[in-house]
Amino acid sequence: MFKISKSTIVKLCVLAGMFAVAAIAFESCHTNTTTNPQVFDGQQLATKYCTSCHMLAQPNMADKKSWEKSILPAMAKQLGLQQYMGQIFADQHSALSSAEWQAIAKWYVSKAPDSLIIPKPAVAPLRDWAGFTLVQPKKVSKEMTAMTTMVSVSPDDHQLYTADATNNLYKWTPDGRSKLVYTFDSPVTGVEFVKRPEGNIGVFTTIGNMMPVDELKGRIQELNLSEGKPQPPLVITDSLPRPVQTVTADFNKDGLTDYVVCGFGHDRGGLYYVQQLPGKKYKKQLMLGLPGGTQLIKGDFNNDGWTDIMCLFAQNDEGIRMFLNNKKGGFDVKTLLRFPPINGSSSFQLVDFNHDGKLDILYTSGDNSDYSKVLKPYHGVYIFTNLGNWKFKQTYFYHIDGCTKAMAADFDGDGDLDIAAIGFFSDFKYHPEEGFTYLEQAGLNNFTAHQVPVEKYGRWISMDVNDVDGNGSPDIILGNFSIGQRGLLNQKGFKPQWDNFEPIIILKNNIKKH
Repeated sequence: MFKISKSTIVKLCVLAGMFAVAAIAFESCHTNTTTNPQVFDGQQLATKYCTSCHMLAQPNMADKKSWEKSILPAMAKQLGLQQYMGQIFADQHSALSSAEWQAIAKWYVSKAPDSLIIPKPAVAPLRDWAGFTLVQPKKVSKEMTAMTTMVSVSPDDHQLYTADATNNLYKWTPDGRSKLVYTFDSPVTGVEFVKRPEGNIGVFTTIGNMMPVDELKGRIQELNLSEGKPQPPLVITDSLPRPVQTVTADFNKDGLTDYVVCGFGHDRGGLYYVQQLPGKKYKKQLMLGLPGGTQLIKGDFNNDGWTDIMCLFAQNDEGIRMFLNNKKGGFDVKTLLRFPPINGSSSFQLVDFNHDGKLDILYTSGDNSDYSKVLKPYHGVYIFTNLGNWKFKQTYFYHIDGCTKAMAADFDGDGDLDIAAIGFFSDFKYHPEEGFTYLEQAGLNNFTAHQVPVEKYGRWISMDVNDVDGNGSPDIILGNFSIGQRGLLNQKGFKPQWDNFEPIIILKNNIKKH
């Protein structure tokens, strides 16, 4: 005979108990729904439970398979439901019963389409260089894969800086030559340039960990870029949840520079106000405990002489929120736009498209690396026109699969605003040219699309628009994050054709400012 250890007996008992719980729960759910299938309305229940955290996502926003295999199990976890051997059931800690959950799941799966229909443009995009000239790096290492995390041009001296996933910061010349400036403790995801008596200061946001985890390793760090060999940076604050951008201002008007930083986090994150105290001390306080903060814009939005903040939240409760300075060391929040959690919000910009003196919103959606990795018809570039008093109406949409960022500028010098857009999760299998699109304004809310042929040079995750060569016209800098594995490729059956090594390219604008 063989001997069974005490630990093995315990494990077998626990496993038997789990099977019993699952069987009872499944039988209970089966009994409830078959006895009276009309007891629960799935749509009403979804509205009740889901909107307590975010805007309701409609079934037609994803396909049946994505709902059934990915989205609904993730939703169940947030509602405290248990999952075992493919079954989802409630316990005493769940927010709803098993029968209620089954009704919600049935509503989503039954109403969802088998596949999403991707819209085709009314007019085929032009395939040309649209007035730009390609500038490539002069020297590229074939031993280091391009993993650019940030591109940014200093507005005062037109100096281009980039950063990568190996924690390095580089400075570039207009003709494509790079020099290592500094190596941080983690990748740089954002920078704001500030002129001070001691020199040009870069306020750098370092993420801590690029993987989607709940870790508090991010920092705000200041580096003097005027020095030949920079000294180690000043750490303003640390223990941030995967921060991606920081902006500075004297928010409380005490003569000292303060900071606001968005911690994207993962399941947990937040927007933080870091107040500078006398003696180079800093006090960090939470403005809003919500994950997904991905982009900040500062300005005096109510014209009271005090600096306010806008923030785009890109997951969970997606939307654009305005934080008005209350002049007492804090901020009052107002939601301007709200989107479903499946929208994939990715960027925004405040610009006056119609020249009426009110700032409109240029917005993109296209983040596509979570639970429904299929091409979506609502991904692309949006314009929300400001109707006054910060009320907005959507007036334009152009579909771009997996759109990551859009920036408006008068690229062609005709007095109106055009748009440059990138897509990190584009349809690379069938339409790799979607990775970069130039939208030339032909009239109010009317744009001519140009697909500039740069898809073979990289997979664009970051972009900045500024005058790199000093000729007075805005150039476009694209950052290549060429890695395609580990969940960053949503389509199967194709091999990426983009360059794996060039970290950036520059689209030099040939239009000279008059």
